[in-house]
Amino acid sequence: MSKYATPEDITAISSGTKSFEEVVEEIFERAPTSEDYWLIPTAEVTLTNLVSAETLEQEKLPLRFTALTPSFRSEAGSAGRDTRGMLRQHQFWKCELVSITDQESSVAEHERMTECAENVLKRLGLHFRTMTLCTGDMGFGARKTYDIEVWLPGQDAYREISSCSVCGDFQGRRMNARYRVKDDKNLKFVHTLNGSGVAVGRCLIAVLENYLNEDGSVTIPDALLPYMGGLTKIERAA
Repeated sequence: MSKYATPEDITAISSGTKSFEEVVEEIFERAPTSEDYWLIPTAEVTLTNLVSAETLEQEKLPLRFTALTPSFRSEAGSAGRDTRGMLRQHQFWKCELVSITDQESSVAEHERMTECAENVLKRLGLHFRTMTLCTGDMGFGARKTYDIEVWLPGQDAYREISSCSVCGDFQGRRMNARYRVKDDKNLKFVHTLNGSGVAVGRCLIAVLENYLNEDGSVTIPDALLPYMGGLTKIERAA
């Protein structure tokens, strides 16, 4: 849907001239068939293109960006599978991680990025596993992808909660983003990486299910206590 959004739409929302809902409705009307277009599915595209057509200095790399944004997806999925509840949503909040590196640093940066996502789950005390995807399951532009899967007792299974990919120079070439090596006249294409840390809705499911007590209450993980205003447990209303 962002294909049909204009700078005037953003100005209208930020100035208060029009509401977000009014602008979205107008954008849908411009699209030939609204069912084929969606709003931004992830902040990856936006963050990665911050360096589009740029020539960077190698000593300033890596660049690391993050954004917490609402994401919109069709999320069709398999018929009858995960079509109810919070696990598969059309709109959800997601924290996106993007790194721009030189060619020599991208592999190490991939490990660092994955560890950042893992640390979120470690601090929450959630059980998880990190899987290396086979080529057929990876995204179109990825060289290597790790999927982090969190344990959901309600499904008696591990489910994906984060995915971290290194794309090499694939995206750098497509957006003509390069960097200059000191004392070298030749420019090189940047390497890009992206990951989620983590899917907020699924993380909430994991917290609720893993900290559920026999009496129906939910114990608040230690990492979240500073944000709960003194509440240590979520209990049913009397």
